[in-house]
Amino acid sequence: MKTMKETKKDKIKRSWMIGMLLLLFLNIGATGYFLYSLTLLGDIEKTLRIIVGIVLILLMVFFFFHLRKTARKKKKVRFTIDIILSIIYSAILIFIGGNIIKTIGKVGHVTARETTYSASIVTLSTNKATSINDISSSKPIGMIKDKKSVDGYQIPKQIIEDKGLKNKIESYDNYTDLLADLYDEKIEYIFLPSGYQTMFTSIEAYKNIAEDTKVLYTQKKSVKQEVSAGKSLKEPFTILLMGIDSDTNDLNQSSSFNGDSLMLITFNPTTLNSTILSIPRDTYVPIACFNGKRKNKITHAAWQGEQCMMDTITGFTGIPIDYYVKINFKGAVQLVDALGGIDAEVPIGFCEQNSDRAWGENTICVDAGYQHLNGEQALAWSRHRKSAGFDDFVRGQNQQLVVKAMLNKLKDVRDLDTVYKILDTVGTNMATNMTTNEILSLYNIGKDVLTRTKDMAVEDVLSMQHLYISGADANIYDYSTINGQGTRMRLYNFVPYQESLDAVIETMKINLEMVEPKMTKTFSFDASVPYEENIIGKMSEGSTNLTLLPDFTGDSTSSVLSYGSAHGIKIIVKGSGTRVVSQSVPFGADVEFVKTLTVTLGGGSTTVTTPKQTETPKPTETPKPSAPVEDNNDETGGSSGNDGEGSGNSGATGGSEGSEGGDGESDNGN
Repeated sequence: MKTMKETKKDKIKRSWMIGMLLLLFLNIGATGYFLYSLTLLGDIEKTLRIIVGIVLILLMVFFFFHLRKTARKKKKVRFTIDIILSIIYSAILIFIGGNIIKTIGKVGHVTARETTYSASIVTLSTNKATSINDISSSKPIGMIKDKKSVDGYQIPKQIIEDKGLKNKIESYDNYTDLLADLYDEKIEYIFLPSGYQTMFTSIEAYKNIAEDTKVLYTQKKSVKQEVSAGKSLKEPFTILLMGIDSDTNDLNQSSSFNGDSLMLITFNPTTLNSTILSIPRDTYVPIACFNGKRKNKITHAAWQGEQCMMDTITGFTGIPIDYYVKINFKGAVQLVDALGGIDAEVPIGFCEQNSDRAWGENTICVDAGYQHLNGEQALAWSRHRKSAGFDDFVRGQNQQLVVKAMLNKLKDVRDLDTVYKILDTVGTNMATNMTTNEILSLYNIGKDVLTRTKDMAVEDVLSMQHLYISGADANIYDYSTINGQGTRMRLYNFVPYQESLDAVIETMKINLEMVEPKMTKTFSFDASVPYEENIIGKMSEGSTNLTLLPDFTGDSTSSVLSYGSAHGIKIIVKGSGTRVVSQSVPFGADVEFVKTLTVTLGGGSTTVTTPKQTETPKPTETPKPSAPVEDNNDETGGSSGNDGEGSGNSGATGGSEGSEGGDGESDNGN
């Protein structure tokens, strides 16, 4: 009987021990899971996380001894309470840890990761071929020669190998030369990025490209994108914000794009001072990845990807770019909606296309005054530039006001579901080369801002300095030094004033602590005169160092020879007579890229040549200053004008805050 009682006691004791161990393992597992989630937070609240970790470990030690004591005394009521508290405690730790891990995962989805590149074999719609198998081996295929281009060179080479194509490959410097020869029927088949319709449809010459061409074969390739080298966000840094119109809602499926909106931001985390510079998409600058760094519209640097755009901007500003953030315009709509809309003062009522560029019943109209805007309305406000009172500078200001309004709304987000909705939207429609840890480091900046703002607006704490690139309009014939081709059109370009560019560059460098600021020792003011913000870089005139080739038709031989001698151009004169009847390089070409010019006189076959004068400096000729005008194009277009080889009317840009215009937006680039 005694043995049976002892056996029963042993069973009871064993049950208590098993129960104690189960509770202990539950708490250890929950605590370990939570502590693991804390390790993923990078630089966020390191001291606090260490303290929390120590406290949790001490609680585990206390809980262990408490359970052992409870088990020895076999107090069922206390043990029942311990079970309930342990389950609640573990559930809380698992819930918090799970949400931390989930959030980190969503943040990580924003960082540069695998991007799907896609290349296609394209031909004219009139071609009888319907697939890659119909391409005769005797027909050459055109492709660009840039070996770094995934969708322009690497995938095409893979297609050639996979399909066993024996065709001769014609190499080109850029996509527009490829398209020009395709349209001129000089070549029947070419390789283009599969998103070529979106890339080129805004170009006047290719506005019907979807109907003019067809795809015979497409192949995809996923490539892991590079992330930043890593930089402490405790130091001043730069971010290039690129707004694009993508034909898809997923930027992972979009490699080549147009740089429709470019905003260069410098931020100093010590002073919380930032500078914001909107760069007109038509700005005439050397493109880093074009052969010979040929000058063109800056928007075309995006055709070769983010790195080409960053290198191009650094090339003409001298400002190193640490990070880029690429956002789809449709994503901006979803992001504003995820925030529950934004509140802003709209100066003038207007109507604009929706995010799908549709009018009619889809037209977006916004009244003047303080408004609560949804995503479509916010995007329409950011794009609009046609109404009276809306010029390029105002549009750029409006874009920045939308960003400020989003920041103000973001700082008030407290709901976890809203946070996830925002992260999902950002993860799909936004891409950056920042690492997950660098993104998390923004928490410390945000915390500093929130600590100082409390009931204040973000802009009242963050000093946002608006910069402005002033410049002039110029219709420049797109001419390539390398092969004399280009788009063969006279295009609208925005040419920055050097003095304006110097002013904004100096301001950005000061904020980045690259140069010391110049101290102003004296100042004056008049209390009776309303204060007006001094917008750095805004000026009515300046120098551009741009010289355009004249129209020599009707000029004498001596005047052409004199011009060639003064500008370092080799002049070849053909024919006989006294007046020029034609010239090999059309007027309006940038003289910097004209090395040889052949002019033909009326009749005869006499040939005269002048030696090349390479050392003769070129005089400065300043194009007409820009002034806001109405534009008949959409957001990615600009001021009206004429494309082609005839002279177009120079459209106006109004400066850095969104000059988006041009003569049909005809393009050239790799």
